[in-house]
Amino acid sequence: MRAKLSNGGCSSSSCGSSEAPRDMAPEIWEKIKDHPCYSEEAHHYFARMHVAVAPACNIQCHYCNRKYDCANESRPGVVSEKLTPDQARRKVVTVANEVPQLSVLGIAGPGDACYDWKKTKATFSAIAGEIPDIKLCISTNGLALPDHVDELAEMNVDHVTVTINMVDPEIGAKIYPWIYYKNKRWFGVEASEILHERQMLGLEMLAERGILTKINSVMIPGVNDEHLIEVNRWVKERGAFLHNVMPLISDPVHGTHYGLTGQRGPTAMELKSLQDKLDGGAKLMRHCRQCRADAVGLLGEDRGQEFTLDQLPEQVSYDPAKRAAYREVVAQERGDHVAAKSAAVEEVRAGAAQSFLFAVATKGGGRVNEHFGHAREFQVYEVGAKGIEFVGHRKVEQYCLGGFGEDATLDGVIAALEGVSFVLCAKIGDCPKDMLKAAGIEASDDWAFEYIETSLAEAYRGKFGGQVALRA
Repeated sequence: MRAKLSNGGCSSSSCGSSEAPRDMAPEIWEKIKDHPCYSEEAHHYFARMHVAVAPACNIQCHYCNRKYDCANESRPGVVSEKLTPDQARRKVVTVANEVPQLSVLGIAGPGDACYDWKKTKATFSAIAGEIPDIKLCISTNGLALPDHVDELAEMNVDHVTVTINMVDPEIGAKIYPWIYYKNKRWFGVEASEILHERQMLGLEMLAERGILTKINSVMIPGVNDEHLIEVNRWVKERGAFLHNVMPLISDPVHGTHYGLTGQRGPTAMELKSLQDKLDGGAKLMRHCRQCRADAVGLLGEDRGQEFTLDQLPEQVSYDPAKRAAYREVVAQERGDHVAAKSAAVEEVRAGAAQSFLFAVATKGGGRVNEHFGHAREFQVYEVGAKGIEFVGHRKVEQYCLGGFGEDATLDGVIAALEGVSFVLCAKIGDCPKDMLKAAGIEASDDWAFEYIETSLAEAYRGKFGGQVALRA
């Protein structure tokens, strides 16, 4: 079992380190310790599942087109199959029996979970009765949220994500062409004024009831990028637990307004720069993968195609055996990882003078356990005077397919690693290593299957010695 963890991670919804971090109340830690979106540490071990039961939506966003779907892409609002509440129950039970990492069930559309409320409520009621230890959470644009906060509290939904892209309706009018509220369609600044007021009211109501809130904001260069500093201040004042700033996805093939009009998304370094400006405000989430509305699995992977409707049994019943079997070993693994991370951070802080960005190829479990050529993303850490901090991830096209790699694909990987000084992976060939070196990036597989933080500390000490500044 421990070997399986080292190779990719496993978990259950009731296992894990029970000791809260020193800067967090124990009751809050209890809520987030196995939630992969609310805890960066937990996302190495725990999986989420979204069920697409809420297709209706009450606003239009310039970055959204829910009609476009490619099963190979991860993008909010995208689904391959819409489900009824009963189909969702069958799917969740099937996944829970097969994926021991599963700890969270979310409803994130493909429309709005609060607007399509009857289906959301029916789905949660059915699942909570059959799998009582699974965490329930929703994602909403906030327009209909105040109408359902009391019901959310009654159903023990203690995690709610609200997408808030503005607190200035003039900026909002550039993002939302219209909203549908009180049986009427509203446009322009007037629409954004209503949306803003409802979002703030809902956020305050959730905070009053002790429901943890995560704010999602889409960073749109030239539209709301600098304004998100103000958004961060507003949501912190109203009790938000996390603020997740996501890059705009604006590929024209998706058919969104922004995509078709040439609005670009931010570069990885532009996103990091904005996140750095928000340091000290509402606590940031930096490990978001902008999941599909039907995603299944660990963050950074999607096993949804393994559980399509045609593959589900007609009759299912929940068997907790697999999740229970992993509890003890995962609890021990997480305890070991926390201790190793703490030691590594202190080691770096004691001797660091400058900061570097490191990219890590991993497929879970908090370890360096992915082949460079097989990676579809790299997790990026900043190592320096502050210790070891996770700062984001970089999605890439898989370089190695069937033992061969295309130079053009490798060029794309290198471009995605902008600002990175060093890559850690489980294995890497001489050719990509040489091409990375020519681009000013060192790579090593010397720390294969070790804990990420331990490997980062050793690589930092051995290769840099704190003498070179962070690459711009």
